[in-house]
Amino acid sequence: MNLPNKLTLLRVVLIPVFVAVVFITAIPYRFLIAAALFALASLTDMLDGKIARKRGLVTDFGKLLDPLADKIFVTAALLCIICITEQPVWRMALTVAAIIIVGREFFVTSLRLLVAGSGVVVPAAFMGKVKTTLQMVAIICILIETQFACELRSVICFEHWVGYIALGAAVVATVVSGVQYGVAYGSYLDPKK
Repeated sequence: MNLPNKLTLLRVVLIPVFVAVVFITAIPYRFLIAAALFALASLTDMLDGKIARKRGLVTDFGKLLDPLADKIFVTAALLCIICITEQPVWRMALTVAAIIIVGREFFVTSLRLLVAGSGVVVPAAFMGKVKTTLQMVAIICILIETQFACELRSVICFEHWVGYIALGAAVVATVVSGVQYGVAYGSYLDPKK
């Protein structure tokens, strides 16, 4: 197994560790540790693709597992954040954001599979990369802000403003990216085919 695939597998292994850290209340600074784990996973996401392309180590295994690992990790992180959010209004906003983000992933992945059946490879678009970066930044910020919520409340009235602004931007980028994929490859959705 090559290095990029090992990095992708590391990301998969980190998912249950991340979830456990978020929910085990006996772990001191658990949200900070979870943020560090998510940051590490995000770093491996950046590195595995670059290394694979640069060294000619792209494999079918990596093509399948890399995007799957990313989607599962982001989904798990969003669900964990929804569960630990105490204010109903913000929990609802996070739920809507998660539905949009996960819905876009299902749409684009399904579209890619459909298009691949015609022998066309759908490359990653710039807006998709922006969306991924914003999601990662938002999740890391929300976890850090959750860890220090009590201290932040005394400084500012809204403890998650950086994370939620980043998440709002990620949702906008998610919608724009999904629309771009739909416009570019929507002709493959013709029900007559």
